[in-house]
Amino acid sequence: MKGFPGFPDGKLRTTIVPNLFFSDLLPHIDNIAELKVTLYAFWAMGQKDGKVRYLRLTDFLNDTEFVKGLGATTAIATEALMDGIERAVARGTFLHVNIESADGKMDLYFFNTEKGRAAFEGITKGEWRPNPDEDEPITLLVERPNIFILYEQNIGPLTPMVADELRDAEQTYPVRWIEEAIETAVANNVRKWRYIIAILERWRQEGKKDGIGRRDTQKELRQSVPDEYRDIIKR
Repeated sequence: MKGFPGFPDGKLRTTIVPNLFFSDLLPHIDNIAELKVTLYAFWAMGQKDGKVRYLRLTDFLNDTEFVKGLGATTAIATEALMDGIERAVARGTFLHVNIESADGKMDLYFFNTEKGRAAFEGITKGEWRPNPDEDEPITLLVERPNIFILYEQNIGPLTPMVADELRDAEQTYPVRWIEEAIETAVANNVRKWRYIIAILERWRQEGKKDGIGRRDTQKELRQSVPDEYRDIIKR
């Protein structure tokens, strides 16, 4: 067994481990590989930059010193590593997602925290993607739906409330309808979300057919909007 010479004098870098690990996780972890993988992840995540951090399977595998400590041979150590990771996922410590990348499939692991859950959900919904540049710090980039960008460019700032309403609208109306309704609002200089919803609802109730073209006048559009929405339309 290799001996440990002890910690040197002076200030040492530290790794943050949440108290919940000791109170809620440690008493239930009965597998040495799972314990090592979990502790390693706390350290490895701390080395990453970016608002949202995650580890790839290759991050574990490429640390040869760490892997060697999991088994007498490379094969045994690798098998123990995979078993430890699977146990951490099954316990809920890690969140695992498999995505397609330019180099093939990629396994990503997040800690089951608020940020980790948000990133995991974003990836599974197709709203996030990993940074493909391996030389840059690992981060996640947001790929927002086109209607979000279209709204910001033509109507105004995208608040959390408006973003939720846009997502709800996507579930109710075809995306091309939303895009055309925004374009119509801009053409008629009525840059209000309620006005856009009024257009969409009229199309839904009456049948869109050719919809409202850009050449429609403000007066014609006002006449076709349901009564409950007319109060928001100004001359």
